[in-house]
Amino acid sequence: MSRTPHIILPALLCSVTPFVDANTLPDESSIEQITVEASPTANKLPVGTFDSPISNLEYDPRVDLQSRNMAEAQADVTIRGGIFENTGFRVGSATLLDPQSGHYFAEIPIAPQMLSGPAVLTGADNALYGMNSSVGTVSFGWKPIITGGSVSLGTGTNDFNLQSIHAAKNTQLDSLANYTLGFEGEYSHSQSDGTIDNGDHDFSRASVRVQLASEHSQTDLFYGSQDKFFGWPNLYTPFGVNETEDLETRLWMLNHKQTYADNSHFEVSAYYRTHDDHYIYSRENPSAFEAFHKSEIKSLALSGRHAQSDALAINYSAQFIDDSIESTTLENNFTSRKYYKLSILPEYTIALKNEQLTFRLGAAYDDTNRDDAEVSAIGDITLNTQNSDGTAHTLYLSYAQASQVAGYTAIGGSDSGGLFRSNYNLERETTSNLELGLLLEEQSWQLNSAIFYRKDNNLTDWTFNFDSTSARFANPVDIDTAGVEFLATKHFDSAKLIASYTYLHKSENYGAADIDASFYALNFPDHRLTLGAVYNPTDILEFRIDNEWRTQHKNALRNGHDNALFTQLTLKITPPQLSNLFITLAADNLWDESFEEIPGTPGRGEQYTLSATYSW
Repeated sequence: MSRTPHIILPALLCSVTPFVDANTLPDESSIEQITVEASPTANKLPVGTFDSPISNLEYDPRVDLQSRNMAEAQADVTIRGGIFENTGFRVGSATLLDPQSGHYFAEIPIAPQMLSGPAVLTGADNALYGMNSSVGTVSFGWKPIITGGSVSLGTGTNDFNLQSIHAAKNTQLDSLANYTLGFEGEYSHSQSDGTIDNGDHDFSRASVRVQLASEHSQTDLFYGSQDKFFGWPNLYTPFGVNETEDLETRLWMLNHKQTYADNSHFEVSAYYRTHDDHYIYSRENPSAFEAFHKSEIKSLALSGRHAQSDALAINYSAQFIDDSIESTTLENNFTSRKYYKLSILPEYTIALKNEQLTFRLGAAYDDTNRDDAEVSAIGDITLNTQNSDGTAHTLYLSYAQASQVAGYTAIGGSDSGGLFRSNYNLERETTSNLELGLLLEEQSWQLNSAIFYRKDNNLTDWTFNFDSTSARFANPVDIDTAGVEFLATKHFDSAKLIASYTYLHKSENYGAADIDASFYALNFPDHRLTLGAVYNPTDILEFRIDNEWRTQHKNALRNGHDNALFTQLTLKITPPQLSNLFITLAADNLWDESFEEIPGTPGRGEQYTLSATYSW
């Protein structure tokens, strides 16, 4: 089986193939090495809080992260011009779901040290492995536990402070030959007054796991707990009010992955997740409006690849989710749902002299106990060429359909008034995606390119009317999206450069005349450029910089200009006199850019931090 990378997004020199999601592979393959070398961002850590699975995605050209306060506070991760609810977050074989709203999909109480990824799945890969995420999936796998650890302390502007500790121990078992037992734990906390007035935060996370592993298997039992309080003006409404959220997320997960025979493997994941949300519309007058939500989600998922021969294999994925919610704002008795998905994607490979031609054609079946079922077609053709000098190129053409259903806030609240107005007539959303891509891999550089066309039917968007007292309306929209994507990575002796460009064009039809602005579906960059660099002038100093420039599609709700330039700069100092210690000076939003990433919601301010990390 070939393990050549599959191009699915502009920055995608990452661990996804047309045959297998690399995050399901139990072994340390060449794909993992490619992922490390071709990271789409220069910086790895955030500036304003502790690291999380979605940190630094705002500088990742594979996605567009629209944040309130900061990415780790409230992050709407969008892919290829979709909206936050079109993007799923997958750990192991299971997609983490929150029934209330996609705003909370990214509440993942797992230390990033425990995870591989993120791999971004679109097109056929998303249709195969994603669940209720019609445009894309951000996928993570469980890393093998390695003995070691670190402790970090940080301080910074806006009364910022940070404490974090991580430790892991892996031992060989005498009672079970060729098996190791690992333990890993982490605790992190940060708080600050915020980069603008009423933008304070107080976050903490604790996560632990136990791992039993052998050459062909890995079993992980995990528990994570995360508590977050944060405030922000116009957090969800455009009425000039200082809003707050208090979130509590708990996650239990059991994961087992196994290889067998030749080029065959499977992965089983089960989780139990609870998410509590206390939203206050006005921190000065909490009794004016507040809402309580408690979500409970149980899920079982399976994915894998079974190789019949060198030429024929079956890729598959299945997941069941059972969720429920207790809420003070839902009125339509829509407080529970069961989801089912089954995907099968047969694969046929023809080996040529120095080329490999692969065909995949299959389908996915989606259903719930409340919505109509949908059958979606999945297919792609990939031609991979491996040259004798180690260079390679990959050309692919794919067509994939996917579908999803709306969250409870969109379909289960009041349809006649209130801050967030639901729509009882929302139907299943369907997406069709056609794309053509080319990846060139040379000795010291790589180039990714892709062109795609996507049709979204009955996409659930949140819109605004200037004459209404409601902050948001859930409305269906049909949108056609065309895009072009490029990413180039160049390696030098002591430096690396990463540059990307993305162009998006949309044509929309809401079928209604009382819509003045869109918060999400029409909040996208017409043009977006990223430029990152890593420079090591000496063994003591390391510079990392990420830049993003965009020109955003015009929106009647946005205050200020439609262009933005963001920069994150980090200097890492490793004193030779102090073994295993490094000091980091970091700055985010270096130019104090005030651009509203979500229309009507103020942008973040500057943040400067100083931190020290000791590792063992």
